[in-house]
Amino acid sequence: MGKAHLALKNYSVSRECFQKILEINPQLQTQVKDYLNQVDLRQKADLQEKEAHELLDSGKNTAVTTKNLLETLSKPDQNPLFYAGGIEILTEMMKDCTERTLFRTQNGFSIISGNEIIRRCFSTAGKDAMEETVCVSVLRLWQAVCSENEENQRLLVTRPDTGRLLSSLLASDVLTIQEQSLALLLQLAQSENGRSLVVSHLDLTRLLEALVSFLKFSDKKANSAMGLLIDLALEERFQVWFQANLPSVLPALTGVLKRDPRVTNTLALSQCIALMGNLSAEAATRRQMSASEEFGNACLSLMARCEEDVDLFREVIYALLGLMMNLCLQSPFVSEIWTMEASRRCMSLLNSQDGGILTRAAGVLSRTLSSSLKIVEEALRAGVVKKMIKFLKTGGQTASRYAVKTLAICTNSYHEAREEVTRLDKKFSVLKELLSSEDEILVGNAALCLGNCMEVPQAASSLLKTDIVQVLLKLAGSDAQKTAVQLNAGIALGKLCTAEPRFAAQLRELHGIEILNSTVKYLNDS
Repeated sequence: MGKAHLALKNYSVSRECFQKILEINPQLQTQVKDYLNQVDLRQKADLQEKEAHELLDSGKNTAVTTKNLLETLSKPDQNPLFYAGGIEILTEMMKDCTERTLFRTQNGFSIISGNEIIRRCFSTAGKDAMEETVCVSVLRLWQAVCSENEENQRLLVTRPDTGRLLSSLLASDVLTIQEQSLALLLQLAQSENGRSLVVSHLDLTRLLEALVSFLKFSDKKANSAMGLLIDLALEERFQVWFQANLPSVLPALTGVLKRDPRVTNTLALSQCIALMGNLSAEAATRRQMSASEEFGNACLSLMARCEEDVDLFREVIYALLGLMMNLCLQSPFVSEIWTMEASRRCMSLLNSQDGGILTRAAGVLSRTLSSSLKIVEEALRAGVVKKMIKFLKTGGQTASRYAVKTLAICTNSYHEAREEVTRLDKKFSVLKELLSSEDEILVGNAALCLGNCMEVPQAASSLLKTDIVQVLLKLAGSDAQKTAVQLNAGIALGKLCTAEPRFAAQLRELHGIEILNSTVKYLNDS
């Protein structure tokens, strides 16, 4: 009923119908919001058209001129420059809402888009100067008529031929056509409604390919193109499309990673890679990216090139590490060779002075080390334990989370790692402090690491004059949501008491055996 009343221009009744739908089914909030927006826009367009026709009837000069120009441009089979000249004059007339609305009501879109000479200029692959002039004139006209006019935007984008045309013009070999096409799309994407139109009606595969091709420019065009792509990617429809069509656009994204950062706008390149990273947060997207050996290798190759000047390519490296962190969530990895190389690159980056790069490099390592003992061995030889202990002493919570997970993996596998942690973390003051954190993942890994280190001779004795038994017992008997906290604390407590019998006496005094038995029963039942 709401749509029917909208068609009849009963706007108030239409709104009431849609709002009743929302009352009946609140889950339809998104759809109802779209419908109500359509009502608002249609009513606004009606008011614009009424006012425009009143001004036309009153003989307003610019209104009459607009109508006359459109009548002139409707003449068929004229010289292309005839149309280009008329369109440029018409563009100058599009200064306010009246003229833009009259362009619509006087069939301006059909007159321009349906003209065979103009269509031929658009469709010609290798455009000469005259055809280029016509194309640029039309693109500028569309910008003028669509400025602050949602109904004109809707009519332009929803025309059957426009979706493919705009995407192809954006990929034109003619620079001015590319620039004006980008300017038009940027204008459309300024509003939520405009972005929705673009995502719903344009050829998104060609659009994405065209936008990333702007990375060949070193100036602000590249930044603008990436900004547009990022804005469109925020739309839910784009994200759904991206997952379904990733195989067709993955070559273009791989091409981005293969670009030489020395001759590419680094800000635009980092923005594009950051967008890939954001999109790869979705498991389905990540799975497809990880399945491409070429994509994974391109990541590593770009990282290698950027490491030649970490300061210059800081933003690119940071974005690339974010993408690689997400790729490392996928199991199995691209390959053991890829994982090994990624780990080496990140170990090298741990020498950086940049906090963001250090944190993300540690993040990648925390996800790659567990895949292979060879990688752990190599990381140990490269001094990963010392670096992670330093992280725990000076880094923030995110860095600490990655660092303690890395230490847990290393100490789980190698006695040398346990010995090094014991030597570097005197009386385990750093690990003990982590046990009081509110971050359960951090606490669980700290307990695991501490338990592993209890296998080092005399390590347990260094904790005799501390409250470690009480701390671990409290964690083992806690109601933590992550059972790893209770389990790892219980294991650490068991290893502590085994290594140093005096702790076993403390445990009995605190009724710890009963608490541990209760915890084990709880874990078995859950």
